[in-house]
Amino acid sequence: MTDCRTDLRPSRAARRGLVLVLVLVVVAILALVSLAFAELMRTERAAAQVAAERVQARLLAESGIAFTRQLLARGPQWQDDLGGIHENAAQFRGVLVLDPTGPAGPGRFTVVSPGVEAGEYAGLRFGLEDESTRLNLNALLLLEQTVPGAGRELLLGLPGMTVDIADAILDWMDLDDEPREFGAELDYYAVQVPPYAPKNGPLETVEELLLVRGVTPWLLFGGDANRNFLLDPGEPIVEPMATASGSLASMDRGWSAYLTLFSKERNRQADGSPRIDVNQQDLETLYLEVEEILGPQAAAFIIAYRQNRPYSGAEAGWTIGEGESPAEGSVRAFLSPLVESEETPSAELVIDFSGRARTRIDTVLDLVGARTRVNVEGQQEPVVVDSPFIEDTALMPAYLPAMMDALTAVAEPVIPGRININQAPRVILEGIPGMRIDLVDAIIANRVQDPVQDTVGRDHETWILSEGLVSLEEMKALIPFVTVRGDVYRGQFVGFFDEGGPIARIEVVIDATESYPRVVFWREISHLGPGYPPDFLGVEW
Repeated sequence: MTDCRTDLRPSRAARRGLVLVLVLVVVAILALVSLAFAELMRTERAAAQVAAERVQARLLAESGIAFTRQLLARGPQWQDDLGGIHENAAQFRGVLVLDPTGPAGPGRFTVVSPGVEAGEYAGLRFGLEDESTRLNLNALLLLEQTVPGAGRELLLGLPGMTVDIADAILDWMDLDDEPREFGAELDYYAVQVPPYAPKNGPLETVEELLLVRGVTPWLLFGGDANRNFLLDPGEPIVEPMATASGSLASMDRGWSAYLTLFSKERNRQADGSPRIDVNQQDLETLYLEVEEILGPQAAAFIIAYRQNRPYSGAEAGWTIGEGESPAEGSVRAFLSPLVESEETPSAELVIDFSGRARTRIDTVLDLVGARTRVNVEGQQEPVVVDSPFIEDTALMPAYLPAMMDALTAVAEPVIPGRININQAPRVILEGIPGMRIDLVDAIIANRVQDPVQDTVGRDHETWILSEGLVSLEEMKALIPFVTVRGDVYRGQFVGFFDEGGPIARIEVVIDATESYPRVVFWREISHLGPGYPPDFLGVEW
């Protein structure tokens, strides 16, 4: 009997065809997976390369920081021999660090700072910015102890600053809870949402000012969003604002361009040795130290002045001649009357170092044109002795530089917060107590900002005295606030490659008052973009 059932199973050939299709599908899937994996690996490799180049770019910028610290450690003379640190493209632009045979080509660093022209921020330069060109917020209360109201006056020099905000800033930092005339203390901040308390101490960052009543981000930072010291296309145009003195100043970078927490200077002579403290208690040591540098006449007068106090009478005085070195705790010096006569022969001044110093010298300039009355052998009445540092602008250039370099009335090894009149912008100069507007104009017209280019020798703030821009009394009032060279520096360090790729930017403040300069402020701003075109940075195509 025949079986009529139909065989529904696929034939052998059909089964082989199905297997082939399955194999092709599997091969296609594997190919796609392999392609996707390869693409993923290529992307990962590119990402790893970019990450590595970012790290390298940051290390290039850090190389610039290390180089600058070494340069600052060498001292001013070494720096000047290399072209200086203010504007020096040879040392700070496109400096080669990385082997040019690398995949990204040569790696370099550049140091950028804002330029100052005619007292206003303008353009860029390759070098460091002296922090003493800025207003040191943390030094304001110390300066107020010297000159009451100085803190408010300095703050009011900032463009757009009001007395309300100035007093609020000072209240934020001072130790008490008593508000100033227009200030704000705990009672104001305690009712904010959320409530908080004023710092009542030194600031840790300039950005902390945003917590102070009246301070806004726009006032503090202006329109320079990418922090390259310029207003680029797309950044808001900022109109200049008036200062308390009436002049207009740039607000492109806001108040942050004019403020610091770090400015200070070493209280040392040009050769690096400590200055002589004219207020020290050991008078014999003081005599010997001054005699070695300025001579016996200056040394004898300073001791006599310290022991006998200043004198303001108008009668004719005497001058100190050559003296003998100290012997058994005293020194002898010859006195000659300024107006000789038979009744006033030369006499001998005996200085006893065991005598008590009764006068404190507030500033070295107290010795210029000073007088004191002393008892001398052979004279029944005390005689008036005139300072060898004569108050005559024609003679000051001969002795004032050496005097200012050698002597100090400040015992501390570091002086904070004084303002560099050779480099500071107009807005900072105008805020200095006692600084006349015409004096600001004269300083800006006569100064040379780069010390390397200064052929006249304005190495001390008293150049404005010896050049007749101020009187002696005006200079004495300015001394607590002014200098011509600080020892803390700021720069924007940029690491980059000639062939493109990531660019690293780091803003750094370096304190060179110590034996080896140290970084006291570090802010990476690479996330704000490259900031500068490659040709400006020093790319060599």
